[in-house]
Amino acid sequence: MTSILEVNSLSKNYQAAIAVDKVSFQINKGQCFGMLGPNGAGKTTTIEIMEGITEPTSGTVLYKGKPLGQLFRTQCGIQFQHTSLQEFLTVRETLKLFAGLYPESSNLAELIKRCNLESFLDSDNRKLSGGQRQRMLLAIALINNPEIVFLDEPTTGLDPQARHNFWDLIKNILSHGTTVILSTHYMEEAAELCDEIIIMDHGRIIAQGAPADLLQQHFSERLVRIPENELSTAHIKELKKQHTNLNQDTLFQHSLYQKDGWVEISTTDVNQTMKYLLNAGIDLSFLQIRQHNLEDLFLELTGKELRQ
Repeated sequence: MTSILEVNSLSKNYQAAIAVDKVSFQINKGQCFGMLGPNGAGKTTTIEIMEGITEPTSGTVLYKGKPLGQLFRTQCGIQFQHTSLQEFLTVRETLKLFAGLYPESSNLAELIKRCNLESFLDSDNRKLSGGQRQRMLLAIALINNPEIVFLDEPTTGLDPQARHNFWDLIKNILSHGTTVILSTHYMEEAAELCDEIIIMDHGRIIAQGAPADLLQQHFSERLVRIPENELSTAHIKELKKQHTNLNQDTLFQHSLYQKDGWVEISTTDVNQTMKYLLNAGIDLSFLQIRQHNLEDLFLELTGKELRQ
């Protein structure tokens, strides 16, 4: 695939710390590229350098093989996490204001339809719901018909319905061949939308690839979950004891631990585990089986301690 944005050995140093430490990656034209990381990981700084807002200490960002310049500024769109707008304007007037800032702009009627703005076009932009405001800000990011769009945590604070609606808008953008760079803390969102992701921590990339490929690389097990209150203390002790013996006697591996009111068994052979639980006389009425997901991967790679 053709690369549209290249990040080469990018670093950003502050007096107190190294925010970004020799980061390199490429973003292909037309893909949704996700950037994940805990607070303080260097993700936001990297994005701001890619957007041309922050100067790097060293390294380069190339757009279509050239340093960021006028071409990039006219062909990129950005939806910031926090945006201040001119007050006392309607949504329609706000769109016209931003359209006038570019030599060429998108067809406003089509853009309004794409972003589902018709029902509140004449509303004051200060009085919109969270979902309405985010859709308007997305329209502003698309006002110049960009080839590449940065979306910085665009669904933070939205209810599930509004979030899924916004996902559909992003998929529509991608269907037009536009490249999307998505920053998000929602692992489900990254799994749903992204062709490729990077996970950053302490200024470096610690994982990169397609979500499904990363999960396959890091996890071969499935999780079998049973409510803790369905098991007696004796059951749990016996399970731990028997699973230790089971691992020694078989080729498939098991681990068992207690978490948030559940007993979780991580197993490479669900069938064998189910047989064992049935033979042990454990009630499986509320049993759950699931695959590992991006949240599991994120926590495994970055840890579970609270980040400020």
